[in-house]
Amino acid sequence: MSILIRVTRQNPSTATLLTRHLSSAASKLHSSYTFKPPSSLTPEPECPNSPPTKPNQKKPKPKYRPPSSLDPAGRKPVRSNDLPFDFRFSYTESSPKVRPIGLREPKYSPFGPGRLDRKWTGVCAPAVDPTVESLEAAEDPKLEEQRKKKREMIQGKPLTTDERKALVSQFEKSKTNRHVNLGRDGLTHNMLNVIHNHWKFAEAVRIKCMGVPTMDMKNICTQLEDKTFGKVIFRHGGTLILYRGRNYNPKKRSIVPLMLWKPHEPVYPRLIKTTIDGLSIEETKKIRKRGLAVPALTKLAKNGYYAFLVPMVRDAFLSCELVRIDCEGLERKDYKKIGCKLRDMVPCILVTFENEQVVVWRGKDYKPPKDGHFLKDRESFEDGNDDLNVAQEQQAI
Repeated sequence: MSILIRVTRQNPSTATLLTRHLSSAASKLHSSYTFKPPSSLTPEPECPNSPPTKPNQKKPKPKYRPPSSLDPAGRKPVRSNDLPFDFRFSYTESSPKVRPIGLREPKYSPFGPGRLDRKWTGVCAPAVDPTVESLEAAEDPKLEEQRKKKREMIQGKPLTTDERKALVSQFEKSKTNRHVNLGRDGLTHNMLNVIHNHWKFAEAVRIKCMGVPTMDMKNICTQLEDKTFGKVIFRHGGTLILYRGRNYNPKKRSIVPLMLWKPHEPVYPRLIKTTIDGLSIEETKKIRKRGLAVPALTKLAKNGYYAFLVPMVRDAFLSCELVRIDCEGLERKDYKKIGCKLRDMVPCILVTFENEQVVVWRGKDYKPPKDGHFLKDRESFEDGNDDLNVAQEQQAI
């Protein structure tokens, strides 16, 4: 090697000739004495364009794929035979009696593809498979009997007065911070699973209700008992205590499939019409102008307790025909829901939603309801006469 370096330094042309000679001699030796193995010992690669793999080369790792809840990955759909009711996004803020006039999106199931053994109609997932594809499926009357039998089986023997008082004192706000918030969407489907998770560690759960659903607390209590198979043992304002039952077993409870996203609300008929039924256009404009000038009956706070609203409007209709409720600061969809509930519960006629105000009219032939509307702000659910016990507790307070 040192000789070649010296020659290169002295005469570069001689060095190039010498390297060419050495390379040609090496190629002749390689062609004469090389060994070519048979084809059986050299397997051809599967892909002709891919380079041959080395014997000790590791297989390339698969590319990272983030986990997705939409990927079934061999899962079987959840069986929902143990839950004999139609699955909806909200059980308190939607009514099966009101039929929508259209959908805002295709009928994509919010439970995910292939994760539930029910069909999504765009509004609900009915327990009984609908034979005709429609927006709303009528509920089977036998389902209510099944729910009632299952609830009686889970509840078992009713609680005594001492047991009820002990549970109520155990789940007061000052003794435990564990609770469930029920907000503007009301009792949602995924909230059922949250309640069952609380029942794993305690016999009861405290539920704090806020916002629009509190206008009908009786409906909230009914839906909670109907969908969770529990029992409301105490109510004070918007705070409830829901008991799971004597025979409740968290290991054998029904599996509640979860909704992966919130479905779009369907299209319903307009609440405010161009002209009020039985009036002309000019009379409708005059009533709307007068309604906005009437002093406000009350001003609603955001995420407040609105159970007092229906009796207040009924009492106000005894002296005046127009009532205005100040909803400044609330979202538009919230005071629209308030107006819809007033229309059904008072009942009354909606006039306008302008300037964040809810204006209602009692109508020409208004007759106050005979049954009245006595508001029970506190219910103890004691054995015997409930009204007497409620009156005694209110006097003690």
